[in-house]
Amino acid sequence: MRHTFERSLLALTALTIGCSAGGTGATDVVRSNNYNDLSTLFVEWRNTQAPARAAGVPDYTTAAMATQNTQLLGMQARLAAIDPSGWPVPQQVDYHLVRAEMNGLDFDQRVLRPWQNNPGFYVTFFNSESDQPLREGHFAVGSIEAWEHSLPYSTSAVAQLDSGLRAIPGLLQQARTNLTGNQKDLWIYGTQAIKSQSAALKAFGDKLPPEYTLLKSTTDRAIAATDSLASWLDVQAPMKTDSSGVGIENYNWYLRNVMLLPYSWDQVVMLMERELARSWSNLAFEEKRNAHLPVQLPIADSAQFTQRTSAEISRYMAFLRDREILTVKEYMEPSLRQHVSGYRAGPREFFSEVDYRDPEVMRTHYYHWFDKAWMVFDPPSSSIRKFPSLYNIFITRTEGLATAWEELMLQAGMFDHNPRSRELVYILLAQRAARALGDLHMHANHWDIEQAAVNTSSHTPRGWLPLEGRTVRNEQHLYLRQPGYGISYVIGKIELDRLIMERKRQLGDAFVMRDFMDTLNASGFIPASLLRWEMTGVLPDDVKAILQ
Repeated sequence: MRHTFERSLLALTALTIGCSAGGTGATDVVRSNNYNDLSTLFVEWRNTQAPARAAGVPDYTTAAMATQNTQLLGMQARLAAIDPSGWPVPQQVDYHLVRAEMNGLDFDQRVLRPWQNNPGFYVTFFNSESDQPLREGHFAVGSIEAWEHSLPYSTSAVAQLDSGLRAIPGLLQQARTNLTGNQKDLWIYGTQAIKSQSAALKAFGDKLPPEYTLLKSTTDRAIAATDSLASWLDVQAPMKTDSSGVGIENYNWYLRNVMLLPYSWDQVVMLMERELARSWSNLAFEEKRNAHLPVQLPIADSAQFTQRTSAEISRYMAFLRDREILTVKEYMEPSLRQHVSGYRAGPREFFSEVDYRDPEVMRTHYYHWFDKAWMVFDPPSSSIRKFPSLYNIFITRTEGLATAWEELMLQAGMFDHNPRSRELVYILLAQRAARALGDLHMHANHWDIEQAAVNTSSHTPRGWLPLEGRTVRNEQHLYLRQPGYGISYVIGKIELDRLIMERKRQLGDAFVMRDFMDTLNASGFIPASLLRWEMTGVLPDDVKAILQ
């Protein structure tokens, strides 16, 4: 917290002597204890955080980023002048959500600087939907979410797609000036991300019927610009020599001030190693318990996968409803069914190894689609929480709950009819703990991406995460570009376990799982540490220490 305090103090000093930018002058810094002032500041902050655009192209030049940093200082000063201590707990939580977002931009400005260090930052075309409230990782604004539209395109859809695609050449031309970093792995794997954008654009263009002549022309120009940048990046790559991690000190700051996690790098390493050992140990005993049962073979074809998945979704929803685990809304099952990936023949990636043996197991992790449906049909009442938090600071809730849900459903008896599927749950946990160690050691600059991939592959049971597959390195690239993402699955699970324990201790026999889950879901997507505070009504000492 010392760094944030110093920044705010410097900002207040500068503003006092008359330095201002973007509406953050001295007259704006007024002490307040009114929640409405926080809501107003939040709207202004979101407008400040987004870079200016010219002809649809966001400005990430050195001058623009310097202006953004000056504006951030003013926003932090105004936030520091608001005293939330007398507010109800949910409103205090909102205050710390805004503060964490500002800290996220602070970290971008000081440390990550993705517009300078990560070519993958300039990917803006996406053919598939993210299962998170906001897309994972750092990307330039102005994304084209092509999956939102289906043929035949409406007039408004064509205009929206065309506008986004037209911005790509200008953005990628700007990237050549902005990208001055020397971080080898981010450069190499970011270049691969740019090449993947080209492939996605080509697939999109190939599906356009002949009547979409103008849209096809715009797509072709976006492809040409993407390919040109990829070629330029390849030429630059041999000159990149530095490691790409943020370092342990910066990682610790990010954990406490952006992710709002009451742990240090060393503590998280210990917890991940413990969960990795526990998952392997539990798997060994599950395999011993089930040794008399037939080997669980993968589904063989598309028709069987479709039939099994449909049946398992029905079983899953009935289980949640009949066991009164949470309130099942009418839109939940359709959302889950809508997001079933198709069957793919040939070599299986890690999650297909699980999904093709029992589709019910991965449906538990796809709690994500319940989350996204709640965003639409039952959004939080707080105006601040209606908007997903920037910088993925919600992931200890979203990824943490989805990961916790797998083992919680195992304990609830969901796989009693198919004991071999209990083994799959521990294989999933082992893989997530192993890849979390990649996140930690890459950012400590102990490992590069290749070392992280080798370690994760070798610690994933049954050889299901092979080095020749796509998954292992793609995941480690995400974790390198987004500190803390790799640990969020398991550390979020640990935090939610703590929350369940504390509510069970508070309520005793009055604890009702359905009520607990309904309250959790209604709270929106806030860091798991803040959930503990909001749902128990007690500010834990470890959380209090990171909020002061």
